[in-house]
Amino acid sequence: MDATRSLQISVIGAGEPPPEAIPLAEEVGRELARRGAIVVTGGLAGIMEAVCRGAKEAGGTTIGILPGTDPRDANPYVDIAICTGIGYARNLAVVRSGRAVIAVSGAFGTLSEIAHALGDGIPVIGLSTWTLSRNGSVDTSIEVASNPADAVDRAFRAAESRDYAAVAARGEFR
Repeated sequence: MDATRSLQISVIGAGEPPPEAIPLAEEVGRELARRGAIVVTGGLAGIMEAVCRGAKEAGGTTIGILPGTDPRDANPYVDIAICTGIGYARNLAVVRSGRAVIAVSGAFGTLSEIAHALGDGIPVIGLSTWTLSRNGSVDTSIEVASNPADAVDRAFRAAESRDYAAVAARGEFR
């Protein structure tokens, strides 16, 4: 990665999560900010707000990619509100904006974001989130993290591996 740019990591999760997921998301946000990542979310409530709150507590930068057209819909911890006016279709923009995705808990919107990310080859790290099966067998496409710090470690490693793979594919070696 270009050392002059901050790494963007997308964090996805439900707007109405179970209470036990909120502290996990806050710690993910704090840990991402401590490590210098920019946090990208869907910009609304629940997990999105919790991760942004955690990031802001640690001095980080947050981006909220909103489904509507009013920046005032963003949670109060979003630094940069991007209004799309495209509803749930913005889920694709959320996951594509990160070099890796961390899914914390989640509802059906989160599941759609996971599917978009995996379909596009974007690494997904799961923290108390969905498990997948395919043709009757467990699908291990979501890398399971044991805690928030582990999720961030895994996301950074996945993002770095993804960048190396892109450089290698172009034949650019240092």
